[in-house]
Amino acid sequence: MHYFLNNLNINNYRTNSYLIVLVLSCLLLTSYSTQISASSSEDLNYMKKRQKMVQLIEDDVKRTSVYLDKEALDPKVMQAMNTIPRHKFVPEGWRDDAYQNNPLPIGHGQTISQPYIVAIMTDLLKLSEHDKVLEIGTGSGYQAAILANLVDQVYSIEIIEPLGLRAAQLFKQLDYKNISSKVGDGYYGWEEHAPFDAIIVTAAASHIPHLLIEQLKPGGHMMIPVGSHFITQQLLLVTKAEDGHITIRQILPVRFVPLTGDH
Repeated sequence: MHYFLNNLNINNYRTNSYLIVLVLSCLLLTSYSTQISASSSEDLNYMKKRQKMVQLIEDDVKRTSVYLDKEALDPKVMQAMNTIPRHKFVPEGWRDDAYQNNPLPIGHGQTISQPYIVAIMTDLLKLSEHDKVLEIGTGSGYQAAILANLVDQVYSIEIIEPLGLRAAQLFKQLDYKNISSKVGDGYYGWEEHAPFDAIIVTAAASHIPHLLIEQLKPGGHMMIPVGSHFITQQLLLVTKAEDGHITIRQILPVRFVPLTGDH
């Protein structure tokens, strides 16, 4: 650049103006390239952390295979876990820890679930690409984003307004066109869009809400943690047969924040 400038024959205003524009363009290009390089480096760092997180999930699945009745999860589920930027769903102060296989606080006494729990709950729903899924407890929005990569439509309800509004804005920023969310009490489901092929509840209930069973399509599955905040909770897989018969399978002990609301 320096050599090029010293060899220019600047003898009129037009040439001088061209030189200024050229210099400014080079400076802007250099600045832009630096920003792109920094962004690419950050993305690569998060990608490596996601890959490590996925490995930790796979290890935990093998260790708990006796509960899950399987030693590996659906590859499509694991691909979603390896793709969705979990760091964007946690507060900025926790982004360095976003890919640890742990729950993290998201404010208002709530948490983003442990990646392993997100993965197994998603897997056990036995989802297909044409499914319509109801999520009770939007929280950070991470679980809904995972689901949105696997199914046709996700409906998500959050009772804590600031979390619900924040998640809705994030869905918009990340261009999730197949997630519909609202602020409300998920205990009552979302009858307007029922029946659902699958339902996932991300907070512990004292019992399985009857209205959610009613809104579950025959042949569908529901994942829900049940139990008191002060005693061991159990993650349950609820299956509704084609004739409406309900079967409940206990998966493993868990610890979730309680389902809240006037019920």
